[in-house]
Amino acid sequence: MVNDVSKGSRSDGRSAQELRPIRFQNDIAPHATGSTLIEWGNTRVICGVTIEETVPRWMKEQGVTGGWITSEYSMLPYSTLTRKPRDSSKGRVDGRSTEIQRLIGRAMRSAVNLEKLGARTVWVDCDVLQADGGTRTAAITGAQVALSLAIRKLTVDGKLDASPMLAPVAAVSVGIVAGQALLDLSYVEDVAAQVDMNLVMNAAGEFIEVQGSGEESTFNEAQLTEMLTLGKAGIQQLLAAQQAALTSAQA
Repeated sequence: MVNDVSKGSRSDGRSAQELRPIRFQNDIAPHATGSTLIEWGNTRVICGVTIEETVPRWMKEQGVTGGWITSEYSMLPYSTLTRKPRDSSKGRVDGRSTEIQRLIGRAMRSAVNLEKLGARTVWVDCDVLQADGGTRTAAITGAQVALSLAIRKLTVDGKLDASPMLAPVAAVSVGIVAGQALLDLSYVEDVAAQVDMNLVMNAAGEFIEVQGSGEESTFNEAQLTEMLTLGKAGIQQLLAAQQAALTSAQA
């Protein structure tokens, strides 16, 4: 149950502008070129990057130069309170997963100079181990770390002359719960939210994506501005956490 946020108290004791604790465990998947386990509150997502030294057929047919980055996203059956059937058992990827993996792909492509990447395909796989709100934002934020580790390895191995990485990317949720703008919604807050929004931004302060909607509610310009202000501050904290994780990986 969400507490009275108007008094600065949330179900987990955070203030309105406070992120849940975030931690990265790098190299969690030894066969991936780059990987990390992002633990964000009680949400946990493994992000792994693998490289194929070829590009999709459509790029060859259309004469598109450079490389490509694509993503797959899934929630493991035990990641939620009730078992979530695997997409393979249904014979198709559900609409939500399709939307999220396309979002992850767009976000990661915005963080890389695809021409400098060369004629290769980068696969970003994000698997949710535990879901407590914000799985898409955790997947994007973790994917940035895994991708950076993979690109670093390609550079060290001499497969790239220089890093093609551009401004790093992170994502966070914001919303309005009980009339108050909150940063980084947990599951119970997300369920109770009157407005739910996801922001994807880079370190240059530019937006990659803004996904927002009223849940049987509306919001005004002042509330939108407040949510964007909260989200931008949260993104800066996430970018710092990503950089710390990458710096520790070099030690």
